[in-house]
Amino acid sequence: MTVRHRAPAGARGNGPDGPLPRLSLAPGELFRPRRRPGRCRRIVRRIRRAVAVAAALAALGALTVGALLLITPGVGNARELVRAQEGAHHGAYPGPPVPRRFAAALMATQDPTSGGGRGNDLPAIAGVSLAGLPGGGGQGGTTIYQQLAKLLYAPGGSLAARAERAVLGLKLDLTYTKAQIVQMYADVAYFGHGFYGLAAASCGYFGKPPARLSWAQAATLAGLVQAPGASNPLRHPARARARAARILGQLVTAHELTSAQASAALRRPPLQAAARPARHCPNSR
Repeated sequence: MTVRHRAPAGARGNGPDGPLPRLSLAPGELFRPRRRPGRCRRIVRRIRRAVAVAAALAALGALTVGALLLITPGVGNARELVRAQEGAHHGAYPGPPVPRRFAAALMATQDPTSGGGRGNDLPAIAGVSLAGLPGGGGQGGTTIYQQLAKLLYAPGGSLAARAERAVLGLKLDLTYTKAQIVQMYADVAYFGHGFYGLAAASCGYFGKPPARLSWAQAATLAGLVQAPGASNPLRHPARARARAARILGQLVTAHELTSAQASAALRRPPLQAAARPARHCPNSR
């Protein structure tokens, strides 16, 4: 008869090379991750470094804006500059009042991150001045204030010109009302096909004065000021229509139009006449 001996409780098991050590681990200790005492310190150092860099860039941007405010010219002569450009392009000054439809369509084309088209966004101005630094982001769409500053004071695409336009846009905003800014911009903007100013473009493209523009026609002209060649409705009608459709959609978002009104505006053909000189437009004023 074979006698089997039971090992006493707590006895160590035997392995091929001798007794095995006893494991004395707390419950769950086998699955506890290894601690990294220096990880938290590294995260804190990175956060502090990022905050310091951001503060330095903000300070540099503020200094740049302050310097530009001092060295950039005043904008009290903006109307005189508009009159001079109107004369150079054989237009009447001042042009006809800007109708609500074109003004709304024009403002709908503004960059939504620019604060609704206003020119007094100091963080945005500082962003322009820092856009060319290593690691800096590119500048998005500009406001109508900066576009008018480009037409009147600071043409060019350099970083210095963009920063100057941003500051001049601030000065324009502080000097003139929004309606005055829109009027001056509509008087000097280039709409393609040799048409300078809203009156010439409205008559040249559609054979009617600005006050009689439909929503689709107003949206077409508002899209032209940003891309006069690419969105020319005479040479690229499909592209111009797509651009007008996007602007009408933005007008719906801005609660200027309902979806039904925008759809109805698109169903109407925007072009009603071939291009012709604005002086042949009846009742252009």
